[in-house]
Amino acid sequence: MKTQIRTGASFDVQIIRSGRKTIALQIKDGRLLVRAPLRARQAEIDALLEKHRRWIEKQLQAAQPRSAAAAQMEPLTDDAIRALTEQAKALIPERVRHYAPLVGVSYEQITIRCQRTRWGSCSVRGNLSFNCLLLLAPPEVLDSVVVHELCHRREMNHSARFYAELLRVFPEYRKWNRWLKENGGVLMQRLRPGTEQSNADAE
Repeated sequence: MKTQIRTGASFDVQIIRSGRKTIALQIKDGRLLVRAPLRARQAEIDALLEKHRRWIEKQLQAAQPRSAAAAQMEPLTDDAIRALTEQAKALIPERVRHYAPLVGVSYEQITIRCQRTRWGSCSVRGNLSFNCLLLLAPPEVLDSVVVHELCHRREMNHSARFYAELLRVFPEYRKWNRWLKENGGVLMQRLRPGTEQSNADAE
């Protein structure tokens, strides 16, 4: 993966190149990310940015209050993180046990982590991992992530079939996934640098 940062007329752009086939725009933590194929020409990226300039500016403007809110929030202490992790170890496996039969899949170990990089993951062996910070979000957000990872036990991708199964089990997924995209950065910013950790298996 190759990453570069360029400055546009009114906003900074971080371009992340990978093996993907299409160009996608994403607002994350108040920044504009462009995910592009390795061979995508800069002219193509610039044209897409110009085409969606109004949308980009609107989204970046909307992200500013969230960034301000994050700055005003107290960082989580070590004790708070430990308490949150213990709560997550009790609650998240319960939600996994609830939804696994609805998806029609099995799973192996569940691990609870505290990290800035992702909300959940599913390995090819069926091991599930979840971020304890999910407990700071509405309960529906936690459920949406649980179902998302369980659906990867059927489809280890984000294909149409994957989303069809996801929406069958959790019809409001897009609503709560949007909430997480818009507010998740604020939650992750409550972690102080160096506090990320991997915790013991939940079950």
